[in-house]
Amino acid sequence: MKRLFPIMALGAASATGGCVNVTAPDKPIVINLNINVTQEVVYRLDGEAKTLIQQNPDIF
Repeated sequence: MKRLFPIMALGAASATGGCVNVTAPDKPIVINLNINVTQEVVYRLDGEAKTLIQQNPDIF
């Protein structure tokens, strides 16, 4: 019985060995990536720069 089991396992493995088929798809593979990028800008001005901008609004 000890010798019969490996022989049966080998037979079962060889019987299922030819069942795997790999073929290329007919249509191209499409990967849809929905990406949302949000940017937030935070700025702070010191008092002197703030008054300079208020006095000269056309500076920028």
